[in-house]
Amino acid sequence: MMSDNTDNAREAPQAPRSNNQRELALVTGASGGIGGELALELAGRGYDVIITARRADRLMALKAKIEAAHRVRVHVLPEDLGVPGGAESLIRQVDVLGQPVSFLANNAGFGLHGDFLDHEPGRLEQMLRLNMLVLTTLTLHFGRTMRARGRGCVLQVSSVGGFQSSPYYAAYSATKAYVLLLSEAMHFELRKSGVTVTTLCPGLTDTEFHEVAEHPKTGIAALTTMSASTVAQAGVRAALRGRRLLIPGLMNKLTMFMLRFLPRSWTIAGTGLMMK
Repeated sequence: MMSDNTDNAREAPQAPRSNNQRELALVTGASGGIGGELALELAGRGYDVIITARRADRLMALKAKIEAAHRVRVHVLPEDLGVPGGAESLIRQVDVLGQPVSFLANNAGFGLHGDFLDHEPGRLEQMLRLNMLVLTTLTLHFGRTMRARGRGCVLQVSSVGGFQSSPYYAAYSATKAYVLLLSEAMHFELRKSGVTVTTLCPGLTDTEFHEVAEHPKTGIAALTTMSASTVAQAGVRAALRGRRLLIPGLMNKLTMFMLRFLPRSWTIAGTGLMMK
């Protein structure tokens, strides 16, 4: 079976402190779903958190929820990362805080459902930028800082779709394959640096993904959907243990394992039938 256990078996239950200062985590796409749960999980482990997304009202509600449950500091930095210059603007705002990021959770992203040739070009470009370019820009900037300090965790949210060509989610799955391949290679490159890169590949999760993609869930999909909190908790745990890859959920693991043994033409056709 495809293993999600890799190099290290360590876990830091609480954020390490430097000069009596809590470590700082940055979570993108934190206005709901997996991103919001990642912020809650990291705060519960003792991290101060920076939360960013487009919707400031949702970020403020999350800030209040975190601060009511945990004695940590929450920085709210609303930013539209899907527009040109959004990632660079966020980096400037984070750098102004004067504290290095020791845990980066690249969660921001969305999908487009339907025939590739029918996608609206502007919306397609926005998805490509957010899912790949923004993630790359943030990873490059904060990863360099972590490497210079000799410690840090990067958690990249990919998808089980990154393992398989997906008709009707063609471009989305391609972006998630990019995230997976980039992150696995980085994990190897950084193996002696004190910095780890973990790729989280969830399957169907109870988020707004399908609403944004304009793809109604079927009854079967609802039965195999995991909660965002379960996925986020597993992802943070895997990152703190230094794992290369995590596919949460037994059904998702089994599905990815079976893909190894089926002809590619079959898996493409089968995925197309499910995604239609």
